[in-house]
Amino acid sequence: MKISIGLRLFASVLLAILAVAAGAVYLLRHKVLESFGDYAVQIELDRLEELSSDLGRRYARHGDWRFVPATGQRDWIARELARLQAEREGRAFVVPPAPAAAAMVAPVPPAAPAAPAAPAAPAAPMATPAPPAPPLPPLPPPALRAAPAPPAAPGAPDAPGQPDADDASPLQSRITLFDAGGKVLAGPPPAGGSPDALPLARRAIVVDGRTVGTLAVARPALPGDALAYAFLQQLGASLWLIAGSGVLLSALVAVLLAAHFRRPIGRLAQGARALADGRFETRLPEARSDELGELAGHFNVLAARLQGAEEARRQWVADTSHELRTPLAVLRAQLEALQDGVRSADPAHVAAMLRQVLALSKLIDELYALARADVGALDCRRVPLDLWQLAREEAQAFSERFDAAGLTLAIADAQPASVLADPDRMRQVLRNLFENSLRYTSAPGRVALSGLVAGERFDLVVDDSAPGVPAAALARLGERFFRVDASRSRAGGGAGLGLALCRRLVEAQGGQLQFSHSPLGGLRVTLSMELAP
Repeated sequence: MKISIGLRLFASVLLAILAVAAGAVYLLRHKVLESFGDYAVQIELDRLEELSSDLGRRYARHGDWRFVPATGQRDWIARELARLQAEREGRAFVVPPAPAAAAMVAPVPPAAPAAPAAPAAPAAPMATPAPPAPPLPPLPPPALRAAPAPPAAPGAPDAPGQPDADDASPLQSRITLFDAGGKVLAGPPPAGGSPDALPLARRAIVVDGRTVGTLAVARPALPGDALAYAFLQQLGASLWLIAGSGVLLSALVAVLLAAHFRRPIGRLAQGARALADGRFETRLPEARSDELGELAGHFNVLAARLQGAEEARRQWVADTSHELRTPLAVLRAQLEALQDGVRSADPAHVAAMLRQVLALSKLIDELYALARADVGALDCRRVPLDLWQLAREEAQAFSERFDAAGLTLAIADAQPASVLADPDRMRQVLRNLFENSLRYTSAPGRVALSGLVAGERFDLVVDDSAPGVPAAALARLGERFFRVDASRSRAGGGAGLGLALCRRLVEAQGGQLQFSHSPLGGLRVTLSMELAP
């Protein structure tokens, strides 16, 4: 099944956004559930600033904690908070008796009726004072849905710093007052009996720069978690909006990215189809600065090389056809002349036809060798070979022909150099090089042979005198069927395959063949081979 780039990008971006959102929600939930209860307790502790200050003033007035009742300690802090709230609201506060104290006080019998007193003079009527308003309870904390606590065993003490199971864990029931020594004065005692026994939120009571007590607030059973879950439930409605926005954003980004990438990819696909159809002149714009722009540049380089190879192939076919047609046309004309009786079959005419057959055979052999070299099937038996000695022998074999052509052969002194090469192939290269100098050097002229060991290589140099080769033509020497115009033309003979064949034969043996201007005014050919180990 074909899946488009746009769909792949949409799925990738959507999964990335959902993964980030899910990770954020998980971290937020973990952080909220971990820290929301402590944060709520700290806020509750800040609300006890008034109680702390009041306890500090009363301690300074009494000099100790004697004003804290010995009975009803659990409810005393709640009564103090109610009293402070009533004072803050400017209304009267009636202290309710402690439950334990009310149970211990015996009922007082009614007093005997007093003797009737003498009637007093009537006094002016006084207004009856209004009864005091009933005290208002302190503000309760927000109602929270907490998980029910497991039932405690009969007679077991309360959990440290925690209210009873049926209590909603109000703030009043979770406040404990300690003296400077850690003794519980009021409120539910912790299991360790010290404010440091549990991780409670604490506020010190300081009098004259000295800590005389501590107010501690215990964390409720699950109120912080209830707040956290309530917060997360409210956040859940927004999560659907975030998810929907993520889908829309993913679709938008995927469409934009797909359009951004599909245009150059589409051009690449069209260009590849054009190359497959043989339209090697196809080129792509390289305006982009990313990898697709780099790919377009490589495509253009490939297209240029294919175009050059196609042009070279066409030129090679044309040149090969031309080179084969010339000797065949001459041979055909001579045979037709013999057939028509225009010429007789004398030794001169037979020798002329034989020369054309030999030229044709040489051309075919060179083409065959080049074709085998192109596919890496050229047979080369590389053995240790004294290249300098072989070059001297081949040069001396051409000495008579050089003398007949009016050329002087100069052989320099050089030390023996052993290289790994095929003797037959290297002899073919040297003969082609000397034949090229013999054919294209004007008389009187000079041909020089020299050798030099340079590091791990041996350089064999063949120089000839004028005429020289233009600089623009040096780079093309070694191409098939290439001839330098004017002096180096077909008039001197050859099909333009000699130097091309020499280069392929040398490269097949691990060497290099380079062309440059010669100090003698003609062409310098440098054959470089690695020395044998």
